[in-house]
Amino acid sequence: MEAQQVFIQLVIILVAARLCAEAAAWIGIPTVIGELTAGVILGPSVFGFLEATEIIRLLAEIAIILLLFEAGLESDIGRLAHAGRRAAVVALGGFLIPFALGFAVSRYVFDLDLLVALFVGGTLTATSIGVTLRILRDVGRHSSHEGDVVLGAAVVDDILGVLLLAVLYEFSVSGTVSWVNLGQVMLFLGVFFLFAPIAAKLLSYVIGHYQSITQIPGLVSTSIVSLVLFFAWLAHIVGAPELLGGFAAGLALSRRFFIPFGIALARDQRFSEEVEKDMKPIIQLFTPIFFVTVGLSLDLRQVDWGSVFIWAFSLSIAVLAIAGKIAGGFLLFREHWLVRSAIGMAMVPRGEVGLIFAELGRTSGVFDSEVYAAMILVIVYTTLFSPFWIKLFYKIFKDRPELK
Repeated sequence: MEAQQVFIQLVIILVAARLCAEAAAWIGIPTVIGELTAGVILGPSVFGFLEATEIIRLLAEIAIILLLFEAGLESDIGRLAHAGRRAAVVALGGFLIPFALGFAVSRYVFDLDLLVALFVGGTLTATSIGVTLRILRDVGRHSSHEGDVVLGAAVVDDILGVLLLAVLYEFSVSGTVSWVNLGQVMLFLGVFFLFAPIAAKLLSYVIGHYQSITQIPGLVSTSIVSLVLFFAWLAHIVGAPELLGGFAAGLALSRRFFIPFGIALARDQRFSEEVEKDMKPIIQLFTPIFFVTVGLSLDLRQVDWGSVFIWAFSLSIAVLAIAGKIAGGFLLFREHWLVRSAIGMAMVPRGEVGLIFAELGRTSGVFDSEVYAAMILVIVYTTLFSPFWIKLFYKIFKDRPELK
């Protein structure tokens, strides 16, 4: 493909993503839905202007790595420690219940293959920290009692989800789960989380030193992008998805990371704040490419919309996706039912994390066009409607003392 074609494709993707994201924000829905819609409109589902070429997919893969880096960077381990046992209970319940329900219904009701059912269940375990945090901020509850529990649980959900993603990736490649390879992944995580805070602290000193004497701008962003891509490569070497390296790098560089040796790093917030400031424009540039590419990969014309399976499967899985997360909130038996409801509802949005699961299922050949389309619909259901019912919930019960 000629370079000029790639240039104009990127122009169209970025402009369309921005316009659709602006429209989504204007009507009060998550911007990720707008970017996904842009891909659907541009792709074979509607106009067929663009296709997901090899170069576009490569850029989308980089976007996934950066997106998971941002998720790690924004993860608040301090919230998890503060919320303690309650966050862990909600996270484990909201992880295991949707996975079990999604797997069981896919496997034993819709008679899907074992690997497909596992991926369906895995997709339902996701919780989008970005979407959840945006919703809680919109209703002024991000610093509330239930906000602490939700954000702490969302951190654990992301970590468990990435580990599950590594297992499913291994299973999709070899047909079995190699305990040796899985052990390598766990070893990688353990070693990284053991030494990354020390490395990040040293890196902050090195960058801070050279930043004061260099005459060339962009040292922080160049160094961090290099670090993220290096850890993505390292993750691939040990048999894990590349995006795992991005997530781990982001988590270690977070100013809130303190396990096990990051307490010293947490005291120096300047470096972490500079990382967030300098990396945000780069992430904002790349991530729309991923979401548009997801839309481009979805050919809705080839889906039999008259199929009973599409509607029965997507609606059934959507109900399980919502019920499973809410059930996780209701495991906090000592909390008032309003607090449990609020926590469960805030855990529902899948957003970008669910899309990453679905996209891996598609690219690995696990999901066919019908199952993939159904899973996209489920993610859209849970992400699109969550802001509306959470805002309505707090509007109705805002004066209840249990939510003060």
